[in-house]
Amino acid sequence: MEPRSRALAALCVTEIVSWGVLYYAFPVLVGAISADTGWSVAAATGAFSVGALVSAGAGIVVGRLIDRHGPRVVMTTGSVVGVLATVAIATAPTLPLFYAAWALAGLAQAATFYPPAFAALTGWYGDDRVRALTTVTLVAGFASTVFAPLTAALLGPLGWRGVFLVLAVVLAVVTVPLHAAFLTPPWRAHERPGAAGDGTSDADHARAVLRSPRFAVVATVMTVGAFGLYATTINLVPLLVGRGLDLGTAALALGLTGVGQVTGRLAFVPLVRHSTPRTRVAGVLLLGSTGVVALALVPGPTVLLVALAVVAGAGRGLHTLLQASTVADRWGTRAFGRVNGVFSAPVTLAVALAPAGGAAVATAVGGFPAAFLVLGLATILAALVGLAA
Repeated sequence: MEPRSRALAALCVTEIVSWGVLYYAFPVLVGAISADTGWSVAAATGAFSVGALVSAGAGIVVGRLIDRHGPRVVMTTGSVVGVLATVAIATAPTLPLFYAAWALAGLAQAATFYPPAFAALTGWYGDDRVRALTTVTLVAGFASTVFAPLTAALLGPLGWRGVFLVLAVVLAVVTVPLHAAFLTPPWRAHERPGAAGDGTSDADHARAVLRSPRFAVVATVMTVGAFGLYATTINLVPLLVGRGLDLGTAALALGLTGVGQVTGRLAFVPLVRHSTPRTRVAGVLLLGSTGVVALALVPGPTVLLVALAVVAGAGRGLHTLLQASTVADRWGTRAFGRVNGVFSAPVTLAVALAPAGGAAVATAVGGFPAAFLVLGLATILAALVGLAA
């Protein structure tokens, strides 16, 4: 197996574990954390949100470090920080220290989640990057499938602190050695003056891209789309319960949005062949927002509501790969880590705020159907702006 293929295989495994430990375990454990410590669920969830906010900001620096030093050093270090953060979460005696531990986890997320993996694969695969990006997102999509039930199974005998300690061991045993041993394909440092032969440094190229109005428009379109698609799918259960579905069926519909995400990601490669970057952004956002708006307006039957949830999930799945490829499609792979780090920061922030943000919109407009309509229309507007720009 060639070095790039080994690196891709390693990232498939490490993305599952990193997302599973540093993201998907917390929603399963938050109730037990609150019951054991006396901290409210809202207060504990606030710590998790702080981690997401730190991740969004740190991602900008991580992108620059990857350009300069390559993904091996950055992602291995991120895994080590993730182990320390998970141990700190497990042993935090007070709420302020719990917040500090999650802030440290945010640094690890920035160095191990999708954006650094996307930067690595884009640098290694170049024009063949779409298939590599699709592969890693398809496999990593099973992180919740693996770690949510595993976390729940460990909770009974170990308690939430014991679960986080076990997960820290898993993170240490799996991600640290895989990142260190297999992220070894040659990496060109993106900091040499005139590296592209046009008399400008990669840093100058990055600054020109980041200051362009086009970059601001595309980043805004992707951020609005991310918030709309994530805020609605994550709040699907209360919408469907309000439509008369029982909790079990509503939860099943939420689970089936994962099927939609996988289906959407499988369709991304042929979509790239038959679209331009501009029409691709608009098409993906319109697909997802169509499902969202329909869920806002259609009262039933159950089968139709579930089918629309799958459509919305497909839009969300496609959006992940769209985020991975948008920068390279428009501005090339030069200084990719630096440019993509800035590009990904507001999208990461939107995703972090989406669960609470969707509920807040519902409170403001009088319920989840109205919220889905508002968020769906906002996503359609973003798609039209992206098409025009």
